[in-house]
Amino acid sequence: MIYLLRRIGYALPIMLGVSFLCFMLVHIAPGDPLVSILPADASVDLQQQMMKLYGFDRPWPVQFAQWIWRALHGDLGTSIATARPVTQEVFKAVGNTFMLAALATLIGFAFGSLFGFVAGYFRNSWMDRAASFISVIGVSLPHYWLGMVLVIIFSAKLMWLPATGAGPDGSGLWKWDVEHVKYLILPAVTMSFIPMGIVARTVRALVADILSQEFVIGLRARGLGDFGVFRHVVKNCAPTALAVMGLQLGYLLGGSILIETVFSWPGTGFLLNQAIFQRDLPLLQGTILVLALFFVGLNLIVDVLQTLFDPRIERA
Repeated sequence: MIYLLRRIGYALPIMLGVSFLCFMLVHIAPGDPLVSILPADASVDLQQQMMKLYGFDRPWPVQFAQWIWRALHGDLGTSIATARPVTQEVFKAVGNTFMLAALATLIGFAFGSLFGFVAGYFRNSWMDRAASFISVIGVSLPHYWLGMVLVIIFSAKLMWLPATGAGPDGSGLWKWDVEHVKYLILPAVTMSFIPMGIVARTVRALVADILSQEFVIGLRARGLGDFGVFRHVVKNCAPTALAVMGLQLGYLLGGSILIETVFSWPGTGFLLNQAIFQRDLPLLQGTILVLALFFVGLNLIVDVLQTLFDPRIERA
């Protein structure tokens, strides 16, 4: 409990700092946030009225304090482009991105762990070289390019899977049926190559290091079979592998803008892309803030879960 409270205490100032950076970076960016809704010949009085309506006429410290206060009450403002509540827009997109990122992380973690364990157990063999080559390819390939290649192969040529969108009706509302799941496969597989490569390289290094330690030699000397040694290796690898998985899920939540744009997936990346081009400050701020808080929250959850696998972390 003390460890949990201490980790929460560390997370709170990080959240506040992230909120401040999010607010300032968006405000110092060049351009007029109201240019997308005001006509080209808008009068000065109309411009001032709109600035006052959205609160852009106040000093930055006042705007930041009011924005934080409203955010604590669940109000992230109103989108300039759509005139809809930012909270409604963001959380709908976050749900789509979280579903996509979670599936991509699970696929990447499963295959990455498999390749990593194989490479670590059979070091310097052809299996090690093959698994290491696949992991390097996963990290090195431009994933927006990989997404376009998969669209060409599986959508344009084979016509097995849909290329873009989140459903056959184009509404963006998700349903758990076969037709909607088909729209999830290509973007999830494309996104999974990043965590797959990173997890494979991490697990390979962990397994190789653990197998060379003295306690493994002692376990084999006591007559423990390969399966028993494997269980001990997994138990020692789990905390680090779990931390990498949590970080990758956080990165995919915030770094999916290119893949979501390629597949027109209605998530936070696609929403950020629209907000940037429309200079929609409230939507941009709200999306970045929610993603940053998700990332900090995921790190907190991973830190706590790690103590369940390795009590030495809490004692330290």
